[in-house]
Amino acid sequence: MGLRFAEVTKETRPDFEALFQAKGGPSYCWCMAWRDMHTREHVENAEKKRLMVGRIAGGTPVGILAYDADDPIGWCSVAPRETYRRLSRLQDDTERGIWSIVCFYVPRARRGSGLAKALLDAAVEHAFAKGARAVEAYPVEQASPSYRFMGFRDMFLARGFLETGTAGSRRHIMRLTAA
Repeated sequence: MGLRFAEVTKETRPDFEALFQAKGGPSYCWCMAWRDMHTREHVENAEKKRLMVGRIAGGTPVGILAYDADDPIGWCSVAPRETYRRLSRLQDDTERGIWSIVCFYVPRARRGSGLAKALLDAAVEHAFAKGARAVEAYPVEQASPSYRFMGFRDMFLARGFLETGTAGSRRHIMRLTAA
């Protein structure tokens, strides 16, 4: 795979939309599950898209895309933690410079190819380049019946993340501090 990665911006938004609207894509959520919305109940997909597009248009960091040549093939939601709703009961909201990774999207045909690991590496590099002091994530065990879109704990351990606690009964809080 000849991969490259790019931040989702006004310029790359069409690629983000194409990836999310492709067959099997996550157009049902538009990666709004962990972001503040006016309500959490019965929000239509079109409204989730409108809210995400508004964030992008306003310059709020939302994540990165993976490309194979010019084709968007994967997504990682990585952004300053304060741009998300509260991610765990243990969260210290006075901490600054924390970026969170809350979601991956790898199309079914590309799963098992190493794309998620490449997205993780690119997301960490992106966050630190943007000034993050630390990157936090909330992955689950591979056998977890839910939250699998948040990534697997072993992938983060292999990248050097350390576990700092749990968020709920399935999610592990993992952190990597800038060198």
